Amino acid sequence: MNLYGRDLITTQEWSRNELETTLDLAARMKRDRFADNFTNILQNKTFFMFFYNPSVRTRQSFECAATELGGHAQFLEPKSMRLKTATSAGETVEDAAKVMSRYAAGLGIRILEDQVSAYGEGDNLLREYAHWSDIPIVSMAHDKYHPCQGLADVMGWSEWYGRGPGKGVDPVVLQGKKLLVAWGHGALARSWCSVQEAMLIGSRLGMDVTLAYPEGYDLDPAVVEWTKQNCAENNREFGITHDPREGYHGAHVVYSRHWMSPQAYQNGEFLKKQEIEKALHYPDWICDGEKMKLSDNGIFTHPMPIDRGHEVTDEVASGSRSCIYDVAENRLHVQKAIMALTMAGR
Repeated sequence: MNLYGRDLITTQEWSRNELETTLDLAARMKRDRFADNFTNILQNKTFFMFFYNPSVRTRQSFECAATELGGHAQFLEPKSMRLKTATSAGETVEDAAKVMSRYAAGLGIRILEDQVSAYGEGDNLLREYAHWSDIPIVSMAHDKYHPCQGLADVMGWSEWYGRGPGKGVDPVVLQGKKLLVAWGHGALARSWCSVQEAMLIGSRLGMDVTLAYPEGYDLDPAVVEWTKQNCAENNREFGITHDPREGYHGAHVVYSRHWMSPQAYQNGEFLKKQEIEKALHYPDWICDGEKMKLSDNGIFTHPMPIDRGHEVTDEVASGSRSCIYDVAENRLHVQKAIMALTMAGR
């Protein structure tokens, strides 16, 4: 298998074998983090990080990943570059992508809900860069997908249901497990990227998937259909409920996170204030200890940052069945594996 030069915009576009190969390498890199055979894979190579939105874990984990592979990660912001936009003159994506390809080994792009005027614009931007670039384009989270988070998620869940964190990954342990993706009320208006990626990669690896959300908070119909197809191909179940408790019954992995409604964009504007005000009307949609008791001794997962007290209680987020910090750590390891496989050339 040769992943050199491959873009990673969503895990759905990689084969299951490619995903499992990436997870296996990430597990080995986690176990032998500073081993000599890993520390010069990207020697003298640069990874560009293009941030339309700020981050905590994403910048930290990618910079650490590049350093630990012997390379360098360079932070870039659109506001400091003369790029063409819908309202201003500047350099086109074609020109920027072709020049960046002469400099770097890869380009990561992060563009979320408040930096686009309509759902899907971020995804379109990544695909335009991928069209013109000669180097791999990696989504560092955009309005549709978050593949690095999805890989970190399933790596963490596999560790918990397998041999334990840091002891290797066997995704087979997830087959037949129930993933509950539950909407959480909150004071943040969040994009669909993380939850949609979790649905896709969980269903690819043979999990049952249940979506739980109040009416009016539907996700991307195309992603929902993809998830249904993935479940069908693995002879697994997919379901949707609008009850805040029902989906917890028998769940093995509980993913409670807020996401915006399909009405978040109006006339090219992201209505963040209205989204927050609307979401706070659903206090029953919080993951708490009583709901977790309905699960099959399930683990709580979240991509972070967590809106504690809205999406989930402290009792659950900081409890003994929470894998949030393991998943956060795994961002580093899966990103090292992605960079090694797509950018090293050997």
